[in-house]
Amino acid sequence: MEALRAVQILNPSGEITMPRPAHPRVLAVANQKGGVGKTTTTVNLAVALALHGNRVLVVDLDPQGNASTGLNVPHHAGVPDVYDCLIDNVPLAEVAQAVEGIPNLFCVPATIDLAGAEIELVSVVARESRLARAISAHPEKFDYVFIDCPPSLGLLTVNALCAAQEVLIPIQCEYYALEGLNQLINNINLVRQHLNPTLDVSTILLTMYDRRTRLADAVEQDVRNHFGSKVLEAVIPRNVRVSEAPSYGQSVMTYDPGSRGATSYFEAALEIANRGVNTGGTA
Repeated sequence: MEALRAVQILNPSGEITMPRPAHPRVLAVANQKGGVGKTTTTVNLAVALALHGNRVLVVDLDPQGNASTGLNVPHHAGVPDVYDCLIDNVPLAEVAQAVEGIPNLFCVPATIDLAGAEIELVSVVARESRLARAISAHPEKFDYVFIDCPPSLGLLTVNALCAAQEVLIPIQCEYYALEGLNQLINNINLVRQHLNPTLDVSTILLTMYDRRTRLADAVEQDVRNHFGSKVLEAVIPRNVRVSEAPSYGQSVMTYDPGSRGATSYFEAALEIANRGVNTGGTA
């Protein structure tokens, strides 16, 4: 069974494809709480979709650069990165790097320079829409653009919310995860009212689910009752393989494609792809 799952996920023949959306889908992966699986979710969903026939771009907007690490993209000081696009108007196409070993997947890395961007953006004209302009000016059209947000609600996250049409919120199956959710939803509503009227919280993904605890079950029920059909059926379990993969510069999809973590992310990606087709994608 594990070997069968691995072949399905790695898709070496290219036979298995996930449906492609009619229009590019730009998703901001956001939650101001740290450690809920934003970067892990971004990396694994992007790899799963790219392995199954979609063209995917990952924009690493977190100064820690963890998404760049997970995709094995160089992001040491001096590498052209998303900071150059935001502050110096360098075209995104000049900064994006192809991800080794995964066809159709590209990544715009983040270096430590990005840590200063919050302050430098304050005095810039149209500071909230810098990333949106950079993405829309990219000559190639992607099926999916995933923006990995930092764990805060500062200007970088606002840039991501202005550039995206959809927000994907990973929620850890623990009580504290629900605490900050109201603040995040309020901020998204503010951005929708003032800056980006098409923004929609389209997807909620439950992460770090421990089926042995009652708490995880209670949190899942709470989230499903509150958000209804926005919550994906696929739930990401606590899985050691998911945590180990980045230390090898890989996603769990390529590190251990037969693991429960890889299967769960594959199912989540398939669900996101199918939803995009059913709703006709978003323009």
